[in-house]
Amino acid sequence: MTHRITDINQVEGFCAASAENARTGTGCTVILCPQGAVGAVDVRGGAPATRETDLLRPEETVQVLHGVVLSGGSAYGLAASCGVAEELERRGVGLDVGVGLVPIVSSACVFDLACGEPSPRPDASMGARACARALEPGASLTSGNHGAGCGCSVGKFAGPTRSMKGGLGQGAASRGELVVAAVSAVNACGSVIDPSCGRVLAGTLDETGTTPLDARAALELALGADPLIRGNTTVSCVVTNARLTKAQATKVAQMAADAYAHAIVPTHTTNDGDTVFVMAHGDVEAGVDSVGMLAVTALEEAIVDAVRAATAAYGLKAARDLTPA
Repeated sequence: MTHRITDINQVEGFCAASAENARTGTGCTVILCPQGAVGAVDVRGGAPATRETDLLRPEETVQVLHGVVLSGGSAYGLAASCGVAEELERRGVGLDVGVGLVPIVSSACVFDLACGEPSPRPDASMGARACARALEPGASLTSGNHGAGCGCSVGKFAGPTRSMKGGLGQGAASRGELVVAAVSAVNACGSVIDPSCGRVLAGTLDETGTTPLDARAALELALGADPLIRGNTTVSCVVTNARLTKAQATKVAQMAADAYAHAIVPTHTTNDGDTVFVMAHGDVEAGVDSVGMLAVTALEEAIVDAVRAATAAYGLKAARDLTPA
């Protein structure tokens, strides 16, 4: 297995970019397939803020997805996807419905209202700006405090003073011609763990504010904090050059969600809106299980990258600020 992709824009047929308001601590990230991709989604969190997820079910009529928007702002941030749809329409991208073009754009949001300032939130103009950037030649996506990761935080069991900075991350995995890449905005209530060694990278800080609690101690805090604090959610998009049907892409989304369980403890709680989108565009023949396993690897990398690339902001320490154990 080799890793050849460092930016999701390197996957043929896809482009992505972000826009953010660093002062208020929020933003959005847009992943596009102007030619149209086969789309799917898996929603496991108990408090999602989403748009256009029902039409991604295998039994529904629409067979194409033009974009996914990962956004801050909680439910308010869904407005960013309207701007993406309008910008795509202006550029001639969308499903031809006879009287015009309708871009199919799905979205999921993280709750970042408690980080930075609660307003303004991502709106149509921010979404359109990110969309335009993604469509520019040479577009790139930056990890850390950018886009949907701008106001993300993790490890919230002991309140904001002991939380740490989350962010936006990318990961990729490949085998032969098959490529799978992932983007994730990590805003979890739990701790982010490196699946390769089990070490906590970012989470609830100890009482000295210098070291994240180990996974067991953090979980004990979580059990004592039930019901968990609001303001969580990890949202992600997986793209691949595999040829998939909607049903197959749905299975890949379900498998990819395992990455959350491997890298975030706990996850899929009642106060998370954990969501994974899949976009498949390409002609590479591959078994669904192979695509799904690579998707897990790519998404694990994206989650880890999100906290490793984050920088301290809004009173929150970042993983890079801590002395390795």
